Amino acid sequence: MNFDISGAKIFLKIPTGIPVLGDFLLSETLVVSWVVMLIITGLCIFLTRNLKVENIGKRQAIAELIVESANNLVRTNTGGNRFDKMIPFVAALFGTSIVSNLISLTGLRSPTADLSTEAAWAIVVFTMITANKIKAGGFLGYLKGFTTPIFIMTPFNILSEIATPISMACRHFGNILSGIVINGLIYTALALASSALLGLIPGAVGAFLSHIPILSVGLPAILSFYFDWFSGAMQAFIFTMLTIMYIANAAEG
Repeated sequence: MNFDISGAKIFLKIPTGIPVLGDFLLSETLVVSWVVMLIITGLCIFLTRNLKVENIGKRQAIAELIVESANNLVRTNTGGNRFDKMIPFVAALFGTSIVSNLISLTGLRSPTADLSTEAAWAIVVFTMITANKIKAGGFLGYLKGFTTPIFIMTPFNILSEIATPISMACRHFGNILSGIVINGLIYTALALASSALLGLIPGAVGAFLSHIPILSVGLPAILSFYFDWFSGAMQAFIFTMLTIMYIANAAEG
């Protein structure tokens, strides 16, 4: 049994004829990302149908709970309602992250196991951080901040600024990919051990049983609870919290 960690599959390659852009690749990451967006869109439509002011149903109660949780998450960590305009973005970011992380439970490859996904999120967040810094202190004030506390610190401040999106992307990506790799390696090792052990049984019975990964039952499922459920939800929460704090701090100047 082989365990492949070569990355997302490429389903289609379309030449663009532009050397700088290269070829357009329809990858497994892109396809599953669209599946994630369809799931979230469908869930939103389902939960917000036939909204009522009184005598609400369980479906509307769940929708209101999600909205209240997003409101409380942002307001609690920013000290008020100054950043309410950020709530839809934060909710969308958290929802996309957690669904992308947990979709691996269905057998699909998680989009967050591809660094390009987190890199795109980090670039969006970094753009918002920079925009809030410029809005708070002006463009000249933003540039002057790189010379704080003394001019000689400018290169280090620039590196620190660049490191923000890189660290956010790599932290999320590294935890998700490591979980997939560790789970896959353990499952493969147990399957090989099962084949070797049962293959010691003589005759056709041993030959038949050696193809059944009996030892792979149990432990991978327990590890999946941590790597897929707990770690997936935790990484989505951490990425969202960092986004809130970075943007809030930037807006404070």
